[in-house]
Amino acid sequence: MRCWLALAALSCSLCFRALAAPPRGVDSLYTLLKRDARQDTTRVQRYQTLSDLLANDLPQVIAFSQKALVLSRRLHYSKGEGSALISLGTAARRQDNFPLARRYAQQALAVFARSKDVSGQARAYLQLSLIDEMTGVNLVAALQTALKGLTYAERAHDHETQLYLQYTLGDIYIKLGNYTDALRTLQATLAGGQKLANQPVVGATLTLLGRTHLLLKHWPQATRYFRRAARLHRQMGAISNATTDEINLAEMYAQQANYALALAHGQAARALARAHHDTYNLPGAELALARAYLHMGYADSALVLAQHGFALSQQVNDKTGLADASDILAQTYARRRDFAPAYHYQSLWVSYQDSLAGAETQRKTSALRYGYELGKKQDQIALLTQARQLQRLQLWGLLAGLVGTVLVVGLLVRNIYLKQRANRVLGEKNAYIAHQRDNLDQTVVELRATQSQLVQTEKMVALAALTAGVAHEIQNPLNFVNNFSEVGLELAIELEAETQKPTRDAALEIDLLADIKQNLLIINQHGMRAGDIVKGMLEHAHADKGQRQPLDLNKAAEEYLRLAHHNLQLKNQDFTFTRTLDLDPRLGLLPLVPQEIGRVLLNLFANAVYAVRQKAARLGPAYVPEVRVSTARQGEQVVLRVRDNGTGIPAAVIKKIFDPFFTTKPPGEGTGLGLWFSYDIITKSYGGTLTVATEEGEFTEFTLTLPGTPTPPLAVEAPALVAVSQD
Repeated sequence: MRCWLALAALSCSLCFRALAAPPRGVDSLYTLLKRDARQDTTRVQRYQTLSDLLANDLPQVIAFSQKALVLSRRLHYSKGEGSALISLGTAARRQDNFPLARRYAQQALAVFARSKDVSGQARAYLQLSLIDEMTGVNLVAALQTALKGLTYAERAHDHETQLYLQYTLGDIYIKLGNYTDALRTLQATLAGGQKLANQPVVGATLTLLGRTHLLLKHWPQATRYFRRAARLHRQMGAISNATTDEINLAEMYAQQANYALALAHGQAARALARAHHDTYNLPGAELALARAYLHMGYADSALVLAQHGFALSQQVNDKTGLADASDILAQTYARRRDFAPAYHYQSLWVSYQDSLAGAETQRKTSALRYGYELGKKQDQIALLTQARQLQRLQLWGLLAGLVGTVLVVGLLVRNIYLKQRANRVLGEKNAYIAHQRDNLDQTVVELRATQSQLVQTEKMVALAALTAGVAHEIQNPLNFVNNFSEVGLELAIELEAETQKPTRDAALEIDLLADIKQNLLIINQHGMRAGDIVKGMLEHAHADKGQRQPLDLNKAAEEYLRLAHHNLQLKNQDFTFTRTLDLDPRLGLLPLVPQEIGRVLLNLFANAVYAVRQKAARLGPAYVPEVRVSTARQGEQVVLRVRDNGTGIPAAVIKKIFDPFFTTKPPGEGTGLGLWFSYDIITKSYGGTLTVATEEGEFTEFTLTLPGTPTPPLAVEAPALVAVSQD
């Protein structure tokens, strides 16, 4: 296979990069060099940019890189000098002059190290790794150098160089047969290339991933990566790389004995190579077709293609291609029973295989030798470390004895001094503590007195506010009673006068009696309202006299919801609503006062029933009223929610909903004490919370939270719960 071609192209694109702004055209740069004769760093950058633009013209690359090198050294411009050396090294490597390429790369590394250019050092290590890899003599050294360069690239946050080093590592792992690390490294390279939108790296990595899976005989994965690589290379215009991908696909299908697809991809590769005069890939395409024709029984076609592929491989000195061509020719002549040329090409194949096997053996021997030498060095290091540790321990022992003696004497002197100072400080602190204690005692006495005054003041303020509220609420029905009693008295006087007339008006008398009756009903209604207020206040005042008992909150909620429904049925038999219960059986029995919790539940249920009844009266049969009650245990807390799909509460009054005497109901239908009582009971008696969430016209949900741990179940039932709703 020819995967290293993509690697070489990638390394060229990295190493011939400009140092300044994006390059302009070659003609423009020539003009600038002629007009501007200043010998400065800008001129160095222009030389380097020209070598980048003329990358395919090696003599020009070498000429401009030499000029950049000479001028950079004269200006002591280390970055330009290092980049020029890398460019010269790359050109030498492309000419297979690996000793010269190594010298240039080592000089560049020294220059970048002196100037502490971490990114430049990473690029130099990349060049050294590529040289070792392409010679194939010491892949282990190539691996170590690439890993070192990767460390420098990561430190410099040079993501581009890091990407090329990862690609190089993946290729080295493949050549060492470490396919697991190869796949891991190449997947990381692919992700990095996609992130940086570096299409050449992405395409080459896809090809190398396909090659790795091909070596592992993972046919579906290899097919997918080769096809992706070929498609991307065509889009990029990298036809040589696309040709390589087609050859890879042809050889893969040939290994699977799918010769029809092998022929299709081989022909596509040959067409691309011929159209673009790709003398490197053309032998591979010819040989892929020849092998497919050989297995399909077309010996004549295989012979012509193999001979042509052999000749082309000789032109480019491709030993792998020569070995493949010799093998195909030997098999083809043998099938034609022409044994003399078959024997000749078989001998050539053995010779080429020995040469290739020798290189492979050399690589494996290098790896084994490295491992052996590394083990020996580690053993020597361990022995030296032990000896040094022993010497260090002896030296530290002597020093410790001397230091110990000095420390003992010093500690004795220091202890005497510290004791004396500590005694002085202790006496001062004792006196200070005694003074602070006296001040603290006096402060505590004053705070307690102040606290008592504040509590008493707060109680008086709360009592005054409550008294004012009660007086205001009772004054309203009393005003109605007084006003309507006066009107009733006037009506009675008028009726009395009418009865004493000689000619009585019966219709007028009936009207007067009806008005008197209506006034008496209004007086009675407002008198009852005042009585309800007084009754509610009395009940709340005596609410703390009940004893807490183990209570099943689920059962209580179910009973009081049923009671609210029953009360509604008594008032309006034609109306009903849906009751939905979602009760958590893990609640257990809770220590509660039944009468208090009953009042809270009935108040919440009564409000919910009122809301759905009002909405039903407005919307009619299309509306389905529902009251949902749910309970849940959340850690050490119990949560009860009452939700209705009724009228909701206006946003303007939501903050007043728990204030005493505040109600959203029409006059005469509520006292405004029910939610206040409920809030007062839950927060003060149980340390819980009562909150409301609502959306006007959609829903209202009250959430009641009670702290505490459930008590064990008792043998007797909780007593019956009875309470009166205040709303």
